[in-house]
Amino acid sequence: MRHSRNALVALATSASASSLASVCTTSHVQSALPANGTLLGIDLIPSAVTASVYNASSASSSTSSTGGMSMGGGSTSYNYCNVTVTYTHTGKNDKVVVKYAFPDPADFKNRFYVAGGGGFSLSSDATGGLEYGAVGGATDAGYDAFNYSYDEVVLYGNGSINWDATHMFGYQALGEMTKLGKVLTRGFYGQDNDAKVYTYYEGCSDGGREGMSQVQRWGEEYDGAITGAPAFRFAQQQVHHVFSSAVEKTLDYYPTPCELAKIVNATIEACDPLDGRTDGVVSRTDLCKLNFDLKTIIGEPYYCAEQNYTSLGFGFSKRQAAQGSSTSYQPAQNGTVSAEGIAVAQAIYNGLHNSDNERAYLSWQIASELSDATTSYNSDTDSWELSIPSTGGEYVTKFVQLLDLDNLSDLNNVTYDTLVEWMQTGMVRYMDSLQTTLPDLTPFQASGGKLLHYHGESDPSIPAASSVRYWQAVRSIMYPDLSAAKSLEALSDWYQFYLIPGAAHCGANSLQPGPYPQNNMEIMIDWVENGVKPSRLNATVSSGDYEGETQMLCQWPKRPLWKKGSDDFECVSDQKSIESWTYDFPAFKVPVY
Repeated sequence: MRHSRNALVALATSASASSLASVCTTSHVQSALPANGTLLGIDLIPSAVTASVYNASSASSSTSSTGGMSMGGGSTSYNYCNVTVTYTHTGKNDKVVVKYAFPDPADFKNRFYVAGGGGFSLSSDATGGLEYGAVGGATDAGYDAFNYSYDEVVLYGNGSINWDATHMFGYQALGEMTKLGKVLTRGFYGQDNDAKVYTYYEGCSDGGREGMSQVQRWGEEYDGAITGAPAFRFAQQQVHHVFSSAVEKTLDYYPTPCELAKIVNATIEACDPLDGRTDGVVSRTDLCKLNFDLKTIIGEPYYCAEQNYTSLGFGFSKRQAAQGSSTSYQPAQNGTVSAEGIAVAQAIYNGLHNSDNERAYLSWQIASELSDATTSYNSDTDSWELSIPSTGGEYVTKFVQLLDLDNLSDLNNVTYDTLVEWMQTGMVRYMDSLQTTLPDLTPFQASGGKLLHYHGESDPSIPAASSVRYWQAVRSIMYPDLSAAKSLEALSDWYQFYLIPGAAHCGANSLQPGPYPQNNMEIMIDWVENGVKPSRLNATVSSGDYEGETQMLCQWPKRPLWKKGSDDFECVSDQKSIESWTYDFPAFKVPVY
């Protein structure tokens, strides 16, 4: 039910009548807790409640939840009530600790905000909503997620899966935190039980997957969700991180990082003008895929000075240090691009196929950085060697092989068929927890939810086509009987998807100085609370020759094409390009949404 603006103002006025100090007490929070039995399966422990006044700045809160781009007002300071609540699941004797950050009653705007985490971690910061006048939450998920990442607790020991932690990380913990938090919010501010609390989610990478888990599993709890580069289709996505190394092993060629960089940079240079403007950004990777031949780079010279190199951490490009990243030495490198190097790059961009040449998965867009293919230098042998990214290796060892190891030691006897088998095992084993690909979003849509989904087109970690595929699945499952035009219109009323030209993983790309959205929450709030539906997405160029330029990005499936001699582009329909983003996966016998 949509509440009138006058009713919301009355509620806010009532809440603001109290001071923060008067409501930020243990006894007041205890009185606001729902009675046990109200939320099925959750038994609260009132004696464990804590409450105290804290201070936070918008800068620290916003950077934790937006995938690397601060979306707040900088260094604004907020007083808030820091609350901890503990509960157990009925009959399980476990313990889940949740932190909530309640704004000063004068600042509360009837909102609840959930921030996504990254890697194998849920967000531990509850203050991300303060700049929006929202209560925020963070949960330890029952496995002390404030201090441990999920991959550290997924196994009790070799062969024994911690299913409680798996389901809590997968979707359950955030849903419970949100459902409990909204009830507690109404009680904390003295509102009626049916008072409207606008509820928002925001996250990128695994935070994007976590957001999709909430839309899929707890859809009726959320009014708006912003999901960037979601790491859904978890089995395929994580094993795919091993694919580049498997290509190098299979082809028995280990290109230097400098040769790979030359291939990527030469591709960007060649494909940049295909979108109608030469600006250092490949805004149309589909046109690059359809019109550019990597073999034309063979023989081009490359040189890189010696450097210390930061390798890929979970879900990030090599230009962003992250959990699991490491630094190593690289000597100076020079030479010319070889046919062998091009064969490696082409195989990676083509994607995984089994020995019967059946496609198993999609891959990164051409012109994306080949981060997973980075080799390591062995100073003893003065040679470049295979370097298996732990992002994929750890998933195989812990989640597929069920061995408490942090990475694969080698790829001996590993074929492309082996990768497909690993994907199959992970998909089936974690279908109801980590895969996060349910395409029927009816509860979310029917309750009025709005979904803003975006993905960097040159993401070197999670392929942009992964998001395209999910959007396609939702459209086909929810609107099977509508015409193409009608289904697009119906879907865009509540679910909009945007590719970010040139962007990397959850942030701008130093190789391609293109636009990146910076005010998604403001757009979402306006859509949910004021009915202002976006048709294009606001994004700003943060570097390069066009720094400061605002671009209104095209809503998928329309694609940008710059007008000749102009600094503006049109959003065009290009069926051949759309088809280049569309895949079937015959290597699997069940649907892969």
